[in-house]
Amino acid sequence: MSEIKYSWQDNTSRLDQKLQNNSNSDCYPFHMPGHKRRTIDFSNLYSLDITEIEGFDNLHHPQGILKEAQQRAADLYDAKETFYLVNGSTAGILSAISAALPRLGTLLMSRNSHRSAYHAACLRGLETVYLLPAATEFGISGSVSPAHVAKALEDLPQIAAVFITSPTYDGVTSDIRTIAEIVHAYDLPLIVDEAHGAHFAFSDEFPESALSCGADLVIQSLHKTLPSFTQTALLHVNSDRIDRDILKHFLSVYQTSSPSYLLMMSMDQCIRFMGKKGTDFMEKYIQQLKSFYQQAKSLKHLKVFDKTSVSEEICFDHDMSKILISVGDSEMTGQKLYHKLLNSYHLQMEMCAGHYTTALTSIMDTPEGFQRLSRALKEIDEKISVSKNGSKTDAKVIYGKRPGRSKLLTSIDIYQNPKPQMPIALAIEQPSERLSLKASTGHISQEFVYLYPPGIPLIAPGEILTGKIIRVIDQCQNLCLSVEGLSDESNQSIKVVKL
Repeated sequence: MSEIKYSWQDNTSRLDQKLQNNSNSDCYPFHMPGHKRRTIDFSNLYSLDITEIEGFDNLHHPQGILKEAQQRAADLYDAKETFYLVNGSTAGILSAISAALPRLGTLLMSRNSHRSAYHAACLRGLETVYLLPAATEFGISGSVSPAHVAKALEDLPQIAAVFITSPTYDGVTSDIRTIAEIVHAYDLPLIVDEAHGAHFAFSDEFPESALSCGADLVIQSLHKTLPSFTQTALLHVNSDRIDRDILKHFLSVYQTSSPSYLLMMSMDQCIRFMGKKGTDFMEKYIQQLKSFYQQAKSLKHLKVFDKTSVSEEICFDHDMSKILISVGDSEMTGQKLYHKLLNSYHLQMEMCAGHYTTALTSIMDTPEGFQRLSRALKEIDEKISVSKNGSKTDAKVIYGKRPGRSKLLTSIDIYQNPKPQMPIALAIEQPSERLSLKASTGHISQEFVYLYPPGIPLIAPGEILTGKIIRVIDQCQNLCLSVEGLSDESNQSIKVVKL
């Protein structure tokens, strides 16, 4: 075994130093967490880090200060009961699905759900039925149709619960109020992954929260869009359709038995902050967003997503805090735009895809940050190269489609109608063999393949690997998108069910 040499003076490999260097740089964070590295009254964190000592309660059996803190969150969001999640929205999704359905039950879920929903289905041996979101001209997934929910429930009486992701990673919401009415007509529970919508309740300028729309369980990540530490989230109970004792049991299963008091302190600080100062901060934030979108209208080639250009059936509503910037009719790709903003303008975006990049904003963003982004986009737009023949394209660009040139890879291409052959858990438990990706066409996948972010599967265990899926995975890798999930870290082979 070769000896690993390491110098304690080598700061390049020290995480604390790298974090400090990033903090000291002028790189502006258009990404999570929502506090944007701005403090709200924290002191030396090491001096505050404790475990469950006398007087500080126990998250898994709260009777004192933590019970009061969770009640504050429930009061702020007008929920029947709210639970702290120190393992992120992932723990809330796992717990909600596990509590809502019997083992081996059938779950109706939106296909563009986070991988944690699929993991819950696997752990509980659930049969999954998928709702495909609409496709938008911008090249992202749209809303889930209430009519599709109604049809599935009518056709499949074995469905025991419904799980919807709203908003999506791109900020698209579905008509949760109508979906809730449909689901409740069958006396079934509706779970909504609202991880990206913890801020909805604080302004009418944002889409309506799933809580006020009647969803039974709602999961929100405080850290995504509000001033709270990474890994902090909430699970809200909004009805009595799901046994709360069973829900608490699964929360204790999926959450650490040593919850961080620093994370819980951060959540309590966030809730208090939003209760006292949220309205004032939100008003200023809304004005900054509106000003940015107004300035973006002058862009000639780059295009910023505007929900007014899409029908309500395709995109019921959109969260304007998610700024989606398409390369439009330019020669660029989403990755090139992302790296241009980072390397030339020191603006760190949240993510990039084949034809667009995303700036995630929050109430903690500064006027300077918005101004820097507006100036950068204007400069890039002015210097941009358009179609090679110099012709001007029509203003109504179908995003991702470029006349006379190669088509960019969009979300509509990436996330396709799956061909399930067996439940996720059953597929994983079968004998397996490893094949090269190119040789796996027609076989049943035993692994997940997803892009991260956002963590939505391209293929899940138990589904047929079609030629189209294999080509999409290959395209994603060629575009240097982050393809994850395969046990082969080189992403050249995949485990399939041995026939």
